[in-house]
Amino acid sequence: MSKCPCGSELEYKECCEVYHLGSKTPETAEKLMRARYSAFAKNQIKFISESHKPGTTDFNEKEATDWATSSTWKKLEIVKTEQGQENQTNGVVEFKAHYVDRDKKDIVHHEIATFSKAEDKWFYDEGQIVGHQPLTRATEKVGRNEPCPCGSGKKFKKCCGAN
Repeated sequence: MSKCPCGSELEYKECCEVYHLGSKTPETAEKLMRARYSAFAKNQIKFISESHKPGTTDFNEKEATDWATSSTWKKLEIVKTEQGQENQTNGVVEFKAHYVDRDKKDIVHHEIATFSKAEDKWFYDEGQIVGHQPLTRATEKVGRNEPCPCGSGKKFKKCCGAN
């Protein structure tokens, strides 16, 4: 028995392996992030590819496999998760992936990743490496008194912006 690389303290077979095998789908953006980290640690690159937003064209499976197999994955640190209501379809997870690269250098990959939910399944949209480029908003900011972007006709503060 081995602990799951995602840091949950559960056994791998009871945690992220069920996602990697396709018998369950992650219920939240954070669980998908944890499963993606574990997929790198366990060389389950097919899961990484399949958990990208449909239509993603910039994922290179060979490069991901090379990175996963040439690295020693140490731990995942979730810095912050932004995911509101249960029926929310967007999420943001800030994380730090600690690993040792092929040159035996300790690396901390610090990223703010955005996720979206479609047809009851979470997908990785994109990530912004922290400290390398300015962060930009993934969607346009909506003011409290503006119409809600969901199309309900209500003000944002009385609809999706409540809570």
